[in-house]
Amino acid sequence: MSSEFVIPTDDEKATLKTLEKRTDPDALRIKRYLAMPDLSRTKGSPLKALVDRVKAVDTLKDFDDIKIPEVVPADVSFDLFNFPTDHPARSPSDTYYVDDENILRTHDTVMWYYYMNLPEVREKIERAEPLGVLCYGKVYRKDEIDSRHMNVFHQMGGLYMMPDKEKTLGLDDLKAVLTEIVQSIFGRDVIHRFNVDVFPYTDPSLEVEVQINGQWVEILGGGMPRREVMKNFGLTGYNSWAFGFGLERLAIIGMELPDIRLLWSTDPRVVKQLRLGQKYKEVSKYPPAMRDISFVVSNDFVPNNYFDLIRETVGDDMVEEVKLIDTYENTEKFGANKVSYAYRIVYRSREKTLTNEEVDALHKKLEDETRKQCGAEIR
Repeated sequence: MSSEFVIPTDDEKATLKTLEKRTDPDALRIKRYLAMPDLSRTKGSPLKALVDRVKAVDTLKDFDDIKIPEVVPADVSFDLFNFPTDHPARSPSDTYYVDDENILRTHDTVMWYYYMNLPEVREKIERAEPLGVLCYGKVYRKDEIDSRHMNVFHQMGGLYMMPDKEKTLGLDDLKAVLTEIVQSIFGRDVIHRFNVDVFPYTDPSLEVEVQINGQWVEILGGGMPRREVMKNFGLTGYNSWAFGFGLERLAIIGMELPDIRLLWSTDPRVVKQLRLGQKYKEVSKYPPAMRDISFVVSNDFVPNNYFDLIRETVGDDMVEEVKLIDTYENTEKFGANKVSYAYRIVYRSREKTLTNEEVDALHKKLEDETRKQCGAEIR
């Protein structure tokens, strides 16, 4: 019999209470991202439809369902999952730190910690019962700006744990359930394959690719959780399999969406088309407008932070893509410890054709904020 668990958010609320008092740009961005809706729980969203399909898979239909906080301790997210001390994910250039100890969750796998600390689950572990759980929702990672990436997106993951005395799970068991998931989303005739992969907390690990229009596309990953990692959560005498994937990637593939931002659209012409298995047809593709911005900054400039500045200043709904087109150092020209960057910004609204005056105003605002927040000299 499956159960639904919602983890208490007292610690998260205390952290957010302090955050609420802050008015610095980082705090304002984090508050805006947290306020965005969870599309995996939004009625009518194709992301929720994907979640419902996966939850209905035969192997998973009796799994528990857990909802966890969006603000989590950094040590829980990284240390307990065997992330090396120099792993890029630990860096503030990749992860949103709410404060020195807490982050916006970067992966849904952190649910292992919360699930295995539930009193009801600890009782089942003491009785050596098999356990299965699913988790889904928003995750956050600093990322580039293009038609396939957003810094706020959604993941879904699953974990199955079997007492050693009852059975030893193998990769074939994991492959069987992943095949069920793939076929539930893309149909029974979909061509898929498994490749070797590497994750800090599973060994062996694998990825799944599906063939779309003659091309292989990675859609999800999984593996057998390391026993030493599971011991970090107080679990011994069990063996397991686990998987995780990004919901946006599956939705984009399944509907052939040209732009990830469409998943957040409220335009009725777009919303009515966002149905799994239905190919998206472009609605009045408004023309793009390109502008370049070049500036000189200190060499500790972090590009991923600049993408966030652009999102905050111009708005996700106005910028389609940002490309780094040039970077170089010239001590004689710029001075010591200075670097020149040049970006090409593609402005395109999903709602209307932007006039040159509107684009110029947006770009001027970006130049002003680049000077102010980055200490940059615009070239």
